[in-house]
Amino acid sequence: MSTPLNVVTVAASPQQPSRTQALAEAILGEFAAHLPLAPHRVSLGDIARGLGAAQRRDELPESVERHLRAIENADLLIVAVPVYRGSYPGLFKHLFDLIDQDALIQTPVLLAATGGSSRHALVIEHQLRPLFGFFQALTLPLGVYGSESDFQDYQVSDDALRIRIRLAVERALPLFANGPQAARRIA
Repeated sequence: MSTPLNVVTVAASPQQPSRTQALAEAILGEFAAHLPLAPHRVSLGDIARGLGAAQRRDELPESVERHLRAIENADLLIVAVPVYRGSYPGLFKHLFDLIDQDALIQTPVLLAATGGSSRHALVIEHQLRPLFGFFQALTLPLGVYGSESDFQDYQVSDDALRIRIRLAVERALPLFANGPQAARRIA
């Protein structure tokens, strides 16, 4: 594949640096080891004020609107959220409330989350997968969850998490064997 894959990471942590951002970057890095990428990074911490002040999309500053357009036009989304009180952050949900409901149809989405312990790992299955099911996105079969002990100095440090990232990406690669839009055509 010579055309770069238009991949957008959404790191939903309001803090920087964060384990959530580190997980998104590790997944992006694994994809980059196999495919040419044109990455676009959306960090909730960077757009929080402009996003939070808008009730409707036409109230967004252009700097935030640009990120929404990137999400809507992605060939692949990597979505990483921190778990707060058993769920993803409300501002993350608000971001996706402003996304056109038809824009993500058949868009592959690799779901990832971070939390204080492994007790929150099911947030991927019970909250993220249904959210992207509403959008009719193609959620990839393997999600990636990292707990606090899997990171050191905001870098993935656990071998089992590295293996999970590698496996999730390897399982996604066949979707892009025939170009960036291949997943939307076959799904």
